[in-house]
Amino acid sequence: MTLARFLPKFKSMFILFFIIPLAALACLPAICHGRNTVESFFNNTDYELNVYRINGRIPGKTIFIIGGIQGDEPGGFLSADLYADMKLVRGNLIVVPRANSYSIILNRRQVNEDMNRKFSGSSRKNYEAQIVSILKQLISESDCLLNLHDGSGFYRDTWQNEMKNPKRYGQSIIMDCENYSDPDRGNTIALGKLARDAILKINEHIDNPDHLFHINNHRTRASDSLHPEQRKSATYYALYECGIPAFGIESSKSLPLETRIYHHNLAINAFMELFNIIPEVPGIGLSTPQMKYAVVKINNSSPVVVANGETLHIYPNDTVKIIHIEGNYARGFSADVEGYGSVNDVNKPFSLTGSTRVLIRKDHILCGAFNIVFSEKPPSGHFVTADPGVVFFKIKINGKEGYYPNGSHVDIVKGDLLELVNVETSPGSLAGVICNFKGFVGNSRVNTGEDRGYIINTATDLWERYSLYRKGRVYQVIVSRNGKDIIGRLFFDIKPPLFEYMLLSFNGTDKKWVSNSESIRLKLSDSIKIIDIKSNVALSGLTTVIEGKNASIPIRVGEHIAGTKIATLLGGNPAGCSIRVSRGKIPLALMAVNIVDYKPANPLTEERQSEGD
Repeated sequence: MTLARFLPKFKSMFILFFIIPLAALACLPAICHGRNTVESFFNNTDYELNVYRINGRIPGKTIFIIGGIQGDEPGGFLSADLYADMKLVRGNLIVVPRANSYSIILNRRQVNEDMNRKFSGSSRKNYEAQIVSILKQLISESDCLLNLHDGSGFYRDTWQNEMKNPKRYGQSIIMDCENYSDPDRGNTIALGKLARDAILKINEHIDNPDHLFHINNHRTRASDSLHPEQRKSATYYALYECGIPAFGIESSKSLPLETRIYHHNLAINAFMELFNIIPEVPGIGLSTPQMKYAVVKINNSSPVVVANGETLHIYPNDTVKIIHIEGNYARGFSADVEGYGSVNDVNKPFSLTGSTRVLIRKDHILCGAFNIVFSEKPPSGHFVTADPGVVFFKIKINGKEGYYPNGSHVDIVKGDLLELVNVETSPGSLAGVICNFKGFVGNSRVNTGEDRGYIINTATDLWERYSLYRKGRVYQVIVSRNGKDIIGRLFFDIKPPLFEYMLLSFNGTDKKWVSNSESIRLKLSDSIKIIDIKSNVALSGLTTVIEGKNASIPIRVGEHIAGTKIATLLGGNPAGCSIRVSRGKIPLALMAVNIVDYKPANPLTEERQSEGD
């Protein structure tokens, strides 16, 4: 699709907030054969976007590779990263390794909205929409789209077990249909053949039969598709709006990260071969991320180099700007100046009003930190010292004890029970140490700020206004000594409890997946059993009940319940029964139960009987 055809379709969105991104796109260079280029958008924001163009010496087809459109799927964006610096003999690549860098830093699927559900045209005005406008233009310049993901379990056409079934995505190539006849361009795109040819090439290099790739045809446009939400995805847009073949490549989250990256590489290489794009294939070098040093500009003086774990001493009212981070990777580093800015503060000047800590991350992985403090009588010039204030935390989450290094982020689900057990300091004295969970009060009568030893219900006990950015998503634990010097922090990233689906067994044989708001049809003679509930909450933390007009009864996973018992709950209302799944007081799902052969008694007869003879 040309830019001229693209803009009218989204005219209102263009006027509102696409002017700047598309103006930047107008400056994108034409293909320059034999040269690699990079364009950056939204510089010095939390969602900076880098577009790498790899142009072969010989003209050819162009494949667009997207990684990291959902931030908690590192196999995809780390694989795409390996192609950003490669050389090509023939053809071209457009590579966006980190489409959603903000969510990658937070290690979350999304920040405001799922970026891979924003390609349908209507869209909220946020940073995700601005990035999607650029991705759409890049799609229109390409001959094929590969969207890299890490999916759960292992996709299979038929049910095998909880981890291998049609509701899983891992180890599959997702397509929207078998063949697409494009009415605008007069051609037919054989997606099924392309995917099968690619899978043959991929599976040649995979020894374990359980890890082989499979075709996952979502039949997205069909009225009975199991995946109608995919009509808002990048692949659907690429196929039906731009007329190019598009595929979701899903490696399994159950595999080691190195294996996921390798399998993504196999898929990319297979499609490159099918489109006659001849590469110099990159290798995998996946070492532990490490910060070496940061280069800090203070006012207009010469830059200062601060190594991991050191302390930078400055004057009051100095303006500080981190201008470079050196580590063992070429890309993906960010700096978070605590108490200032946002999740990525590189190249942002700050006039500091007090001591703070700078956290260095590679993607979402904390890989270094240094302190910035004010000296009462600083010597001539700024200086750096080693930092002795390192701590780690002993925390219980739902009764399970774990250890977390200073400055790290811990993912939890709303409703989890936390206990701050203790902290360890270096040097080891705990005299005068206070461990304060910001947004929680352990002792409401005498609030000393000390919160160790209390059970914290993250659904009911936290005050949102004390969370970072006041959105109730990220809370911090601050460790101080003698109520003054901050010597450690721990962050809790709270995700909402989610319900994906329930797996039911009918009469001990037939199985059915039921998602939220779906209805369940059965006969009086039927019995149902909950085999499993897919959620980000452990089964022990979920409550499942069958509710009717007259009563409600709990139902546990593995327990049979007869249609006649459900009919008793209906109380004369054949549409008045449902299965409710919740976590504490948080509702997660509600599924109506309809008994197709249920015949309530005559209400007049029931009334006379209730009055007596």
